[in-house]
Amino acid sequence: MTRKLFGTDGIRGTANVEPMTAETALKVAMAAGARFRRGDHHHLVVIGKDTRLSGYMLEPALTAGFIAMGIDVVLSGPLPTPAIAMLTRSLRADLGVMISASHNPYQDNGIKLFGPKGYKLSDEIEASIEAEVATGLAPRASSDLLGRAKRLDDAGGRYIEFVKATLPRRLRLDGLKIVIDCANGAAYKVAPTVLWELGAEVIPLGVTPDGLNINQACGTVATAAMQREVVARGADIGIALDGDADRLLIADEHGRLLDGDQLMALIAGSWHAAGKVTGDGIVATVMSNLGLERHLQELGLTLHRTVVGDRYVVEQMRARGCNIGGEQSGHIILSNHSTTGDGLIAALQVLATLVERQRPASVTCNVFTAVPQLLKNVHFGAGAPLETPAVKTAIAAAEARLGKAGRLLIRKSGTERLIRVMAESEDEALVAAIVDELCAVIRTVSPPLEKPQAAE
Repeated sequence: MTRKLFGTDGIRGTANVEPMTAETALKVAMAAGARFRRGDHHHLVVIGKDTRLSGYMLEPALTAGFIAMGIDVVLSGPLPTPAIAMLTRSLRADLGVMISASHNPYQDNGIKLFGPKGYKLSDEIEASIEAEVATGLAPRASSDLLGRAKRLDDAGGRYIEFVKATLPRRLRLDGLKIVIDCANGAAYKVAPTVLWELGAEVIPLGVTPDGLNINQACGTVATAAMQREVVARGADIGIALDGDADRLLIADEHGRLLDGDQLMALIAGSWHAAGKVTGDGIVATVMSNLGLERHLQELGLTLHRTVVGDRYVVEQMRARGCNIGGEQSGHIILSNHSTTGDGLIAALQVLATLVERQRPASVTCNVFTAVPQLLKNVHFGAGAPLETPAVKTAIAAAEARLGKAGRLLIRKSGTERLIRVMAESEDEALVAAIVDELCAVIRTVSPPLEKPQAAE
């Protein structure tokens, strides 16, 4: 069937506009509850959220849907997405739900679902839930078997202790000055607490959420404030999380930004030296830089590429037995510790390497020389611009100009009305020219319908 609800990362849209309405959230909860009945035990679902105003609308709607299916609900309040995956496993729940649109502005929201082992759902399971939403035929619980809801008061504390335990070899962060930008999002309490309890001097940013300022000029979508603060305060390193804290970006002591590719290379090298890498390499997406691939080859490791989406990275990691994977955007999955991207856990691995090597971040975290790469997002209007003859012709011409020495990747976003245009080659001027030309053609074929929102 054609999927209408689920995209590359759950269900996402403008809050209070279909499909991101209370009515649809109720139906999704009922359909997911029916899909995850696994026996005669009393079933349980964990629901978390970030700090968006619309979370107050979606949380009770989802709760009501699960209760109607005879499923108990545990509410965690604002916590990172990986915390919900962890709690789903820890509490032996049948399902986990995170209400978040990740890096998107507050006007958007989303519903991410986790199975009982804490992994995001497969395309097949999402399709079955979507089909059930359409029919609405799942039998409801009788009035005496309705579920119950309660708050889990120590949810944040559980996650804090879980994350702290992942810092290798019982290291401490004493002496490190760290700027942490929590994007006014889900990690605004737990992230500074983790770093402080491990001994760091913490300079928090983006920790005053008001329901409307999540990801607003802060976090991974806008790192400038964090970078400036690192330099102004003489910090050793800066960390930016996104709204649900499943991704991160790092700035060194000079304020220079390091993306997910550099962080994966750092972690892979450290783990490889310690004999901790499983499988024959790491898993990343088609967006990762060719420089990362070459660096891994020098270590005797392979870079396995997947389509864009952290859950597809996780699927390949599980299939290949790899314990490191991620995306250039900063989703980093370390399966020794977590079933999904976790910005805090990945940050601790980076900080551990700083502590062990006693060298500045500018030296430690710049692991390989990146091949010139340029990515631009093009907002489009109606239709399917990538299917038009003009765009196809332009793409073919660009591929011919790049030849075998470069890469061209063009894809439609799974969460926003965007076409992402990426080119990569040693010839930086050629890369810039090709990307700009392709973006211009796409805009001509399908001009945007309205003023664009923040891009992924």
